[in-house]
Amino acid sequence: MNDKFEAAKTLDCVGLYCPQPLFQTREGIDSISVGELLEVLADDPAAEEDIKRFAKRTGHEIVLFQKKGGSLRFLIRKTK
Repeated sequence: MNDKFEAAKTLDCVGLYCPQPLFQTREGIDSISVGELLEVLADDPAAEEDIKRFAKRTGHEIVLFQKKGGSLRFLIRKTK
């Protein structure tokens, strides 16, 4: 997908179910540098709430959230 955001890392969590997308997102955030973006692709309906809650709790910023049909796409900026 071409947009103005350049993700440092992309996680394809399509086909994985709770809590896997959340675990992988946590590991993905840990593996990038502050200021970089993590792209997470998922199709588990629970991932929307889980990942939004994770970002809020840990202080990272969701700069983009897209929902198309059953597909979810997050861009999360590591803030600390």
